[in-house]
Amino acid sequence: MTLNTTPSKTTGYAWLVAACNGLFLLYKYILQLFPSVMTQDLMQTFHLHGAGLGNLAATYFYSFLIMQLFSGYLLDRFSPRIITTCAILFCALGVGSFAITQTLFMAECARALIGIGVAFATVSYLKQAAIWFPPKQLALVGGLLASAVGLGALIGQAPLAHLVQAWGWRQALIGCSILGLGIAALYFTLVHDKPSMHHTTSTQPTINRQAIMTVLKNRRNWLLAGYSGLAFSPLAVFGGLWGNPFLQSTYHLNTIESAQYITLAFLGLGIGSPVLGWLADRLNRRMDIMITATIISLITLTLLLTSYPFNHTVLRLLLFLFGLGTGGFMLGFTVAKTLNPTMVAATVVAMINTGDALFGAITEPLVGFLLDHHHTGGSLAFSTQDFQYGLVILPGYLIVAVACAIWAKVYTTQNKQGHMSKKYTNRVRYAPS
Repeated sequence: MTLNTTPSKTTGYAWLVAACNGLFLLYKYILQLFPSVMTQDLMQTFHLHGAGLGNLAATYFYSFLIMQLFSGYLLDRFSPRIITTCAILFCALGVGSFAITQTLFMAECARALIGIGVAFATVSYLKQAAIWFPPKQLALVGGLLASAVGLGALIGQAPLAHLVQAWGWRQALIGCSILGLGIAALYFTLVHDKPSMHHTTSTQPTINRQAIMTVLKNRRNWLLAGYSGLAFSPLAVFGGLWGNPFLQSTYHLNTIESAQYITLAFLGLGIGSPVLGWLADRLNRRMDIMITATIISLITLTLLLTSYPFNHTVLRLLLFLFGLGTGGFMLGFTVAKTLNPTMVAATVVAMINTGDALFGAITEPLVGFLLDHHHTGGSLAFSTQDFQYGLVILPGYLIVAVACAIWAKVYTTQNKQGHMSKKYTNRVRYAPS
């Protein structure tokens, strides 16, 4: 006998579990983005130039990338409640350590510890959604994931910038550490593993090496991982580190003002992802929506970097549309889940999420290196021309992301046609004479 672990209807407790996982996602993006509102503080404290700051910020992605290889398996294999609680505690410990460190090496270690913890955030959210929600609601719940991401990014910009200005960057990060401890306690108290997870029979499918190899051999999964990383990294890099100093240099804004502008991009992400998800399900054109949204992101980012100065109303609109278009990257997860068995849901999500970590790890220090290469002044402040030179790779990422999505669509169409051809052949072969 095989136990059915897929719920037939949604309960109030399911939404509570989703909310707790949403808090973890919110926390993740506060931690990912905090360097962007304290770039000058970090450069002065640790005596860094552009490449050094980029590398410090990217140590988060280095450990994230490594841990992403194991997060899906661990959540599929063991208690999601225990694994996720420990992950949140790692985040809190990491940001607390970053706040008190006096050396660059320890700051990099602390940032890496944060990366280990946050590697579980997205995977845990989608894993718990698959456990507690019926299939017909997974697209909606998956779209709300980006709303939590957007809210965390909003808090990680202007509100955190205000705290840094009022308390100093170290005290502000200690506050973030305390927040993480509270989220971990709340998660452990309120979230429980589903009873059916502990009462499986030998006939129930379990994740094994063969299932994982099936995921890895599916070339569409690799294309979707590439798409996800290339489509999201421009916002992660621009909004997460270099966008604030770019706006400060180009539009003569202070730290708080530039952070308020950057929040519009993440607001667009938070609104765009569920709206695009709903539209994709409504039209049953997920890949077409992915491609169109990424093209919007490409056009607006290119205008932001090359066609300044805009009046501030147009600037706000472009930043919002940039984030809105980036929201299409979440559809990559939805498409991937439809192409793979449910029992490897977390493993598939982790694989797709690896693209985000890989390109984030490469791009933040690469942009810093390009800024240093173009910079000729003696000060630590970069010019608008420096940023134009350093950030030019981001539109290139979006062009390749569109190509990956188109390629994945072609493979999917060919696969469907192949299945239809086989069905037709079998029907003719066994037709009565």
